[in-house]
Amino acid sequence: MNIPQKKHHRPSLKSHLRNKHLADSFRYAAEGIWTAFLHERVFTVELLAAMAVAIAGFIFRVSRIEGAVLAICITLVLSAECLNSALERMVDLVTPEYHPLAKQIKDLAAGAVLITAIGSVIIGIQIFGPILLNWIGLS
Repeated sequence: MNIPQKKHHRPSLKSHLRNKHLADSFRYAAEGIWTAFLHERVFTVELLAAMAVAIAGFIFRVSRIEGAVLAICITLVLSAECLNSALERMVDLVTPEYHPLAKQIKDLAAGAVLITAIGSVIIGIQIFGPILLNWIGLS
């Protein structure tokens, strides 16, 4: 009579490949952020502004909700900038010569970044405005 042997749990090859793929995905994403930092001046400026906002939020002790809203704004602006840069590169790759549709694509992507940035500035003013007015004694 054969007694079934207890099998040791081993991750399947498919599971192993999936984990490797996930690690690769994170590495590629990090390379994309690093590319934006190195080659996109506006991204670097936005990243510095984001760090200043985060530090100001810590110094002025914004509420958890306000901190979460600021984090969402920062995430949206930086993500929009990365998408804008990716679209610009893709358009340049597909059509190196000037084309009116290529211009529209680039302008629309840049407009999305501008909308996100303006909205984030408005939210920043709403959060930090009263704090700064109180801090300088005008409130």
